[in-house]
Amino acid sequence: METPVSLLERLRQPDPDKAWERFVDLYAPLLYYWAKRTGCQETDAADLVQEVLVLLTRKLPALQYDNQRSFRGWLRTVAHNCWRNLRRKAQIPRDADGHDLDEMPGPENDEPFWEEEYRQRLVGRALELMQSEFQATTWKACWECVVTGKPAANVAQELGISIGAVYMAKSRVLSRLRLELKGLY
Repeated sequence: METPVSLLERLRQPDPDKAWERFVDLYAPLLYYWAKRTGCQETDAADLVQEVLVLLTRKLPALQYDNQRSFRGWLRTVAHNCWRNLRRKAQIPRDADGHDLDEMPGPENDEPFWEEEYRQRLVGRALELMQSEFQATTWKACWECVVTGKPAANVAQELGISIGAVYMAKSRVLSRLRLELKGLY
């Protein structure tokens, strides 16, 4: 497998179609979840996600990533501003039971929940997308060690592979995950 560059860097390449597809696959569910969390109805949430993604197609290719700043915080600000713009246009009514992004703290005041939720959803979605890139045994070996916490010896025995192969599988999958998410935290 070829070592990919960061997804943000791939968006600036001359032919970024695959990178955009990956970005949308990775972030659309997260953006939709955030929109639903504000109380948006299905269609309003979809409109908000579309609005954010359209804006990102203009902004991301020119974005100079600064590893001292948070992409997550920047994305949250973009989503927050799109939400406000749509609200101003009266396209998204506020649901009485929903949370209004105007009332939520901005990215500078992130609460620990937001950080944890972002990481869980992003990593989970990246793992879903990456699974098809690995052989089933490699994937299962990593999954059993990392997610379920089984000892490598037990996983090796269950899968009929060596302990070294388990560690190699774990290393390959986690390295690939780090590359996939580089710069997105």
